[in-house]
Order: sequence, then structure tokens, then C-alpha cells
Amino acid sequence: MSIKRIGMGSRMSSAVIYHGVARLAGFVAEKAAGKSVKEQTADILAQIDATLKECGTDKTRLLKVNIWLTDMSAFAQMNEAWDAWVSKGNTPARATVESPRLAAAGLDVEIMVEAAVE
Repeated sequence: MSIKRIGMGSRMSSAVIYHGVARLAGFVAEKAAGKSVKEQTADILAQIDATLKECGTDKTRLLKVNIWLTDMSAFAQMNEAWDAWVSKGNTPARATVESPRLAAAGLDVEIMVEAAVE
């Protein structure tokens, strides 16, 4: 079975599809960097939607999600955006952990997902 890479760069790919599973890289806010955790989460989820579409799948087929927050006191804010986005009746396995620092200043949320493709 072949490996398909989406958005491949010199350091990483946005997603890798293998054995019917799309594994997305960790996404951080682009347009909402430096804004509230809720806004950053909504920005990230929009990027995830677009990448899942490129992979031939969508959020109804999510299997697993990992979420990193720089401050766990923002958990409710993140969940506001998450709850508005996630497909009811198709919720994935999910873990949320605190990480004091992400890749750059102004980034307070990172989300990585896996979804079934076939």
C-alpha cells in the first residue's frame, strides 16, 4: 500500500495517508495567532476541515484528536469552539494536555487529528 503526502514541504507534510487513515500534522492558528483561545481554536478547526477535505475525508470520520493548550485555564474557551464544530454523534477519542510553550509566541492551542479515509 502506498503512502500519500498532502502539503509536503522540506521539513514536514500537512497530512500523510496510509492504510486508510489520514494523520494530520499539529495545526496552530494562522489568522487568529495572538487572539483568544476560542478564536485560535476556530481558526485551527477551519484549517483541519480544509486539510481533511484534501485527504478525501471530513470531521465525521475523526478517530483521534490530541490538543495542546499553553494554559489549562482556557480549556472552556477551547471547548466552546470545539463543541460548535465537532460532528455530533461522531465524536473521536480525544486528549487535551497543557504544554507551557508551543512553537511561537502568541500560539496557545495546537491540534493534531487522525481520520478514516476509506
